Amino acid sequence: MKTKELKESRSNLDVFLAEFDDCIKTVNSRQHLRTYTGGQLSDLERKSVEPIALEAGVPPRSLQEFLAIHRWEEDRVRLRVQDVVKRDHADDNAIGVIDETSFPKKGDKTAGVQRQYCGATGKTDNCVVTVNLGYTAGDFHTLVDTDLYLPKETWDEDRERCREAGIPDDVVYRPKWRIALDLMERTINNGIRFKWLTADELYGGCGEFRRGVADMGMHYVVEVPCSTSGWLRRPPILGPGDGAGIGRPRTRVALSPKAPAPSRVDALWLRGGPSWEAFHIKDTEKGPVVWEVRIGDIYVTEDRFPPEKRHLIVARNVLDGEIKYFLSDAPWDTSVEILLHVAFTRWRIERLFEDAKGQVGIDHFEVRQYRPLMRHMILSMVSLLFLMRETKRLRGKKYLVERATGAPRRRCTA
Repeated sequence: MKTKELKESRSNLDVFLAEFDDCIKTVNSRQHLRTYTGGQLSDLERKSVEPIALEAGVPPRSLQEFLAIHRWEEDRVRLRVQDVVKRDHADDNAIGVIDETSFPKKGDKTAGVQRQYCGATGKTDNCVVTVNLGYTAGDFHTLVDTDLYLPKETWDEDRERCREAGIPDDVVYRPKWRIALDLMERTINNGIRFKWLTADELYGGCGEFRRGVADMGMHYVVEVPCSTSGWLRRPPILGPGDGAGIGRPRTRVALSPKAPAPSRVDALWLRGGPSWEAFHIKDTEKGPVVWEVRIGDIYVTEDRFPPEKRHLIVARNVLDGEIKYFLSDAPWDTSVEILLHVAFTRWRIERLFEDAKGQVGIDHFEVRQYRPLMRHMILSMVSLLFLMRETKRLRGKKYLVERATGAPRRRCTA
């Protein structure tokens, strides 16, 4: 970054952080906010409390107390992040992206830590996991909410252990898909609007999650496991007049005994089906990324009953043969390009995690108690938001999905 740009960014940071002053009551705490975020945005190798404090010339204990016991409203800071996003980056086609990230930790005292799958190490490991909501609009993206995953057996069912880690009694186990819906509901209630939602198969494979997204007024394009099953044609249904409602409510319907067994999505088109079409998804340092795509209709067994028609998108990586399966409830005149753009927007939150860990130090926390941990996560969202705004200002890029063959645009048909 050039000297002029660096000075301008520092000036912009002062203006940006002033937007959070009313969330933090005392002058000392406001200064600690500037010290902490300034340290996260610096070139320090390690961005935990002690290095940040020493670099700024303040006692480490002061920053520790800022996270742990100072009286400021972290939930208001979280909402203010969302306020800035909805004011300055609103978009009618905004996409929400759900994903989790993990933080390897030693010992058993950090709130929420246990042996579980850790994406950071690629194996089962001792770690803390958070579920996160990303916001992407055009060439801008950032995180707008986050929450801690509290394991059931090792934490929720041991409330004494929770109290020792400062976890309030009302913070209980929720499956990750439920946390994701809560994040979206909280964010939408604060005025941020999403047209689309995408997520990986951990979330997309859950029918309750997909229904929850649709009930909030968004359309989804989500990855699902290859074991997801359904029918290419609507299966025959028995209504009350066919005996399905005996001893039950009059509106009760059931699957006809004559209905064929559902098929897994990886076996639906073994004997034919839609032809493959190539699409240019994005450019990387290694060159263009091209996926071949087949799209059709499916009635999914895990959806509402009777099952409703959904888009099924099968995408195959041209280079390595990797296959992904996606479901969508998008309107039937939605182009394939748009469906793929939403589906592959998930890479944006992966990039956000890379920047949050590599540039901001979101994984450098050394606190163990619940409240300072959550405060650190929220302050990291503040720092990341500023970083993303400056990145957009200085060198914004656009990301498009294009038909690789240059063929005319085709729409999905009902």
